[in-house]
Amino acid sequence: MPSEHSIRLRPVVEVDLAMFRRFATEPGLIGLDWTGFKDPQAPARRFATDSYLGAESGRLMVEVEDEQVAAGFVSWALRDFGGPTKHWEIGIALLPERRGHGIGWRAQAMLCDYLFTHAPLQRIQAGTHPENIAEQKSLEKAGFQLEGVVRACEFRDGRWCDGYLYSRLRNDPSPL
Repeated sequence: MPSEHSIRLRPVVEVDLAMFRRFATEPGLIGLDWTGFKDPQAPARRFATDSYLGAESGRLMVEVEDEQVAAGFVSWALRDFGGPTKHWEIGIALLPERRGHGIGWRAQAMLCDYLFTHAPLQRIQAGTHPENIAEQKSLEKAGFQLEGVVRACEFRDGRWCDGYLYSRLRNDPSPL
């Protein structure tokens, strides 16, 4: 498999729900973000509500254009720090066979450009695990800057774990 594929972000369609069910029910498929089994019907209910294009959260599929196949998805959710100012928090989930081919950083950069184009928010943030070096590099390539360690922010594998917080601001240059 070549290291660089042409990708695009597209809305979720019904056939994509099978991938979402896999991420909810296959331990380890999502990597370090596995937090136990989830309701496999929840993706269909959300899709029926707003096709994953809600005002406060959503998902877009990451598609490898030359193969016309979904490699995973990107997500976003509206967050705040307790005041009136809001920001986006993004995430990504790629199928294991699609990782390490330059898809992730480009998909995250594309999502940031999309969100900055369509919403008047100043900040996009993303978190990752200290041991996930590949995602740290991906976020940096996508234009994010490391802000620091968020101590004991996640309960995973029976223990509290630290996280790394990254951000990209509207006036930061897009790497695309």
